[in-house]
Amino acid sequence: MASIQVRVAKDGTKSYRALVRRRGYPPQTATFVRKTDAKKWGQSIEASIEEGRYKNNVAAKKHTFAELVDRYIEVVLPRKPASAKDQKRQLLWWKDQLGDFRLSDLSTDLVQEGREKLAKRENRYGHSISSATINRYCAAVSHVFSIAIKEFKWLSESPMTGLGNLPEPKGRDNPLNDDDRERLLKACRESNSKYVYMIVVLALSTGARRSEILNLKWSDVDFERRVLIFRETKNKEIRTVPAAGHAYDLLVNHQSTKSNSSDYLFPSAKTGKPVEISKAWSKALADAGVDDFRFHDLRHSAASYLAMNGATLAEIAEVLGHKSYDMVRRYAHLTEPHTAGVVERMNAVIFVDELS
Repeated sequence: MASIQVRVAKDGTKSYRALVRRRGYPPQTATFVRKTDAKKWGQSIEASIEEGRYKNNVAAKKHTFAELVDRYIEVVLPRKPASAKDQKRQLLWWKDQLGDFRLSDLSTDLVQEGREKLAKRENRYGHSISSATINRYCAAVSHVFSIAIKEFKWLSESPMTGLGNLPEPKGRDNPLNDDDRERLLKACRESNSKYVYMIVVLALSTGARRSEILNLKWSDVDFERRVLIFRETKNKEIRTVPAAGHAYDLLVNHQSTKSNSSDYLFPSAKTGKPVEISKAWSKALADAGVDDFRFHDLRHSAASYLAMNGATLAEIAEVLGHKSYDMVRRYAHLTEPHTAGVVERMNAVIFVDELS
């Protein structure tokens, strides 16, 4: 048990010095105005020693949040190459906000204040950043604290404890209608970019993400089987999708003009790395008069077209690479006519004798 020493100043005021001694640990002392506070502090130090948290508490007083972020970026982010770039940007923002604080001084309130600052930021389009984006920033820093506890032993508990996610809106479902699609494809064909039209066609015909298409290499195109092999996927699983119709014809024609200077299907003329199409894509949208539409909405369009042409939710999930049906349930209403036909045909067969 902690010993409490009473000290009397020249003016007669009393203070209470708590002293904790445990074998294998340096003595710990702290002075309080009230004796009850000294006892509580002593009990908390003893409890932290017994529960194995003491060394973490010492480290938390020694290290700043900036040091924690720097070590995480150096040691942990290389294990996460797919998300390292975005997470580094997010963590450097948190470092600017909280970097000077010692880990022992961090609190849920400070993290909450940071989250409120995030909510006031604007994205590149001049709009407030979304709840989903804020949650991604918080998830990034939450993992830093988890690593500080489990691997670095610099913390005993996370300042994120009790801070839940912000509610996020349901995923967008914004497919192109026929008129918008025709105008957009025309604008892409007339674009100064020699790749944007083919990239958009591939997105509409395969439901692939922009990064998946841009990272395609010639070795990922199997002309004999007529398939595309997407290796750089969000869930890190290789996905094979048929290349059919107009998309396949474009691939064959593109092969005839293939450059030997790059392994990528769509290389930048300057770097040989995947081309950047943001400006060409934005101009095509403007020229086509298509508003409130993102490249990722081409993926939703592809899923909608599949559903309207008889694909089941399982088949849509397979093409898009979703591990569960939750992400494709939004297209369920579009599969109803096909489902109704399947049920009708089944009933006609099994009840044929009853109807005669």
